[in-house]
Amino acid sequence: MLIAFFFISNQAQAQYMFSGHVDDQRWQGDVYLSLIEDYRKLSGVYSEQIIARTGADSMGYFEFSGDQLENAYRIYRIHVDNCENGFENSNHFSGHCPDSKEVLFIARNTDTIQFPFSFDKQMFCELESSNPKAMALMQIDSLKEEMRFAFGEFRSEANRKLNSRKWISTMQEFSKNLDEPLAELYTFAFISERGSDLYNFYLNDLVANDFYINLEDRLNSVYPNSTYTNQFSNEIAADKYSINRNDSGFLSRELIYTLLGISLLGNVFLLFRIRKNKRKRSSGLRSDLTQQENKILDQLLSDLSNKDIAEANFVSVSTVKTHVNNIYRKLKVQSRNEVKALFKK
Repeated sequence: MLIAFFFISNQAQAQYMFSGHVDDQRWQGDVYLSLIEDYRKLSGVYSEQIIARTGADSMGYFEFSGDQLENAYRIYRIHVDNCENGFENSNHFSGHCPDSKEVLFIARNTDTIQFPFSFDKQMFCELESSNPKAMALMQIDSLKEEMRFAFGEFRSEANRKLNSRKWISTMQEFSKNLDEPLAELYTFAFISERGSDLYNFYLNDLVANDFYINLEDRLNSVYPNSTYTNQFSNEIAADKYSINRNDSGFLSRELIYTLLGISLLGNVFLLFRIRKNKRKRSSGLRSDLTQQENKILDQLLSDLSNKDIAEANFVSVSTVKTHVNNIYRKLKVQSRNEVKALFKK
């Protein structure tokens, strides 16, 4: 009987109880308890996450209790909303309800937590819990509010960059000091949200900061094979692959630009060599000509006629023709155009 008593006592203690108050004038509907296994769906109203529903009494008091929760720590959400159930196919239980309030916390099957707030004020500082880790996410939320204030003080690009670097580091360090990997995961989910102002800073931080590797190790140690750990590992691997692929693309572009530059320099050098060889060849061809023939060659290249050349040199046109024929023979050409082609610059 003694053994049975202790067994029953232990079983009775293995009960969770989450209770609190809502403003019954503000919130007319039920109160929902959800288990969050996908940390990309931390905020919102998702039917697949809901594990319990209850109503508040005339004083606004609500309570969830039982023993069906996980024995390990998980992320839970309690929320209230004023979206009618009849709109399920539009906005209710589809991830969004514009008129709702929620609170996120860490708990397990043996925890007792009292939420002394109205869901309007959401003053979490007096939360009473048998689990000291229950407040971790709320503490990070308080830090996020400070961050939003810092960002909003000066809406400049410089202020945004400075605050992004500062607050990513601050939030990481703060969540690490909470000594709960799920708190660090909560921070990670916030700073790595695609489309947020922090996302590009996160990608740079992922390359340089060992926070993410250490978090993966802690998740594997504390929550092996959990959906949180698997999701985190897959996301980190995908983001690193994306970064490496972009870097590879960048290097490829750099390589292409380098090759184009080398090709351009090579073409310039080749053109220089061709012109140099032509000048050298022209100089060699001229060496076979007499001084008078070189003079007449220059006049040919200047498009002077035989008559103009004769007048410039005070000789007859027939003498000029003789010199021109000698130039053709020595240069092995048949016309003025071929002469010009040999000495073209």
